[in-house]
Amino acid sequence: MTQEEQEEQQEQPKKKLRVKTVKPKKRRGIRLGVGSLVLLIFCSFLLVISTFLQLDITHFIIPSKLFSGEPTQIKDFIFTYKFIPQIPAVMFIVGLLGRRLSITSILLYIITGLFFLPVFALGGGWRYIFEYGFGYILAYVPAAFLTGMILKKGYSYKNTAKAVFVGVLTIHFLGIMYMMCLASLRHTGWGFVGDWIVAQSGLKIIYDFIFSYILVLVAKYLRIILWLYL
Repeated sequence: MTQEEQEEQQEQPKKKLRVKTVKPKKRRGIRLGVGSLVLLIFCSFLLVISTFLQLDITHFIIPSKLFSGEPTQIKDFIFTYKFIPQIPAVMFIVGLLGRRLSITSILLYIITGLFFLPVFALGGGWRYIFEYGFGYILAYVPAAFLTGMILKKGYSYKNTAKAVFVGVLTIHFLGIMYMMCLASLRHTGWGFVGDWIVAQSGLKIIYDFIFSYILVLVAKYLRIILWLYL
């Protein structure tokens, strides 16, 4: 190579090599490991169990006879309530799995009941959407979303109470609205509607709040233990 050629090469601008860095794309959706998948299916099965589980809750009360002057007996101070703990089970699942996985577990339960197995209280099949109580089941999904969003801020006693209050109230409110829509379409008497609402969302809502709060706190510690191994 002659001296003139060397000078020409030196005069040419040097090209800078640009290295493109490709940022990893954020994966959206739900990533399931084997352990999480097993836990998700177990929680769906837990919903089925809670549907058919009935607890007899006995506690002391102040009878109305005490104020009316009527004679009272010991049995008047004892009250037994037959409680189906499905709503507390939903709150427990949200506290354990978090927002996304709990919604997936609930949807698995609903799809199973509508298209595969009679896992609902009165059976199953797609016609179950015309049952008065189906609104409560559908309401599990938005309730899980709202409860999960609140619990993301922490499991303090105050925040847990807030999450449970919003979740339980959402289920009962939407369940009542769904029932009233069906009743109006069927021209059902409002006497029946009132009795049905009292039976499903009367005293029961108080037990739902109490047991949901306890179970979410249990889920808090169980979540810590399980996430160490899953």
